[in-house]
Amino acid sequence: MRWMIASDIHGSALYCRMMLERYRLEKAGRLLLLGDLLYHGPRNDLPQGYAPKEVIHLLNSCAEELVAVRGNCEAEVDQMVLGFPVMADYALLPTENGLIYITHGHHASETAPPPLKKGDILLHGHTHVPKCVDHGNYIYMNPGSVAIPKDGSRHSYMIWDGAKFEWKDLETGETYMEYPKCRG
Repeated sequence: MRWMIASDIHGSALYCRMMLERYRLEKAGRLLLLGDLLYHGPRNDLPQGYAPKEVIHLLNSCAEELVAVRGNCEAEVDQMVLGFPVMADYALLPTENGLIYITHGHHASETAPPPLKKGDILLHGHTHVPKCVDHGNYIYMNPGSVAIPKDGSRHSYMIWDGAKFEWKDLETGETYMEYPKCRG
């Protein structure tokens, strides 16, 4: 199955609409959201198009296609308005080559990884910076942020087709990084 992976919408209806349009164009079977869906958080400026109520409507319209983990900006009230689970701190996705440990990144992270075996992948958002680093005993991946990219990065997302990961520009759909080609 083809997956789209995105993180850190932070209540931007503008970028949520763009993300969902890319999801349709990519013909992915599921959209994996790595947290921080509705609230911009106290460390971030309001993103362009900030409209959390509209984001609620947009995400709920495709709830059956979404898998999500809890970000540091999610609250229990968010679960009350969203029609899909958002309160799990992590998810595990077994693959033929190992395990993908999916989280937001504010607890388990590249600098404080969970127990992982060689070939496993730690996938999280939180930093708003796209990244792929082979740490030898595990691979760390981050799609960057849909709405508030940092460190000069692009508004971005990832595609995983079961064999490779692609980091893509949200506005153009252009692939700018791939794994297994990337190395830290």
